[in-house]
Amino acid sequence: MNDRFRPPAPPGAPEPPGTLNALARRLRARPPSVGPVRLVAVDGHAGSGKTTFSGRLSAALGDAPVLHLDDLATHEELFEWTGRLREWILAPFACGEPARYRVYDWVARRFTDERVLEPAPVVLVEGVGAGRRELRPHLACLLWMELTHEGSWERGQLRDGPGLTDFWDGWKRAEREHFTTDPTRPYAELLVLERPEGYELLPGPRKTD
Repeated sequence: MNDRFRPPAPPGAPEPPGTLNALARRLRARPPSVGPVRLVAVDGHAGSGKTTFSGRLSAALGDAPVLHLDDLATHEELFEWTGRLREWILAPFACGEPARYRVYDWVARRFTDERVLEPAPVVLVEGVGAGRRELRPHLACLLWMELTHEGSWERGQLRDGPGLTDFWDGWKRAEREHFTTDPTRPYAELLVLERPEGYELLPGPRKTD
């Protein structure tokens, strides 16, 4: 897998469309979507490259904060984290205040350290289900990693190794159920394709509820 993105254009030259720097400018120009924050969701199947892409986009945005939904989910509640997101993140942001949330430890199976998420101009939220129905009204932009579930899951399982085979079996069932009842891709504004030379952005279906 190559996670590089197209390098910036030389000084004085126009930047090619579709680069992360161009996307960063586009996102900064959006009106705030929750309090002073432009909340941007990066969704896609498990293993599709959401975390790496979000890190690259964060850098293009000048180290924008990134919320990883794995920190809010649990073994028993893989997708039932909406209440925590609303209480710990959205409510403080709506008031222009820092969000404070506890992080789930997937080894100890409990919430542990508290983290602070500042209400920056742009905040990224990445994870499977980041573009879910209940969150979309609070988003300034919804991005979908354009990789099939088969390709995504294969990459994810190779990354995690055979020790997590049982977890992946349960995860795949839960993810199928989630996207069957609450699909994200039809509502995405942009589709993110990973190419050998970098990321390519394509218009998404952008269906409205």
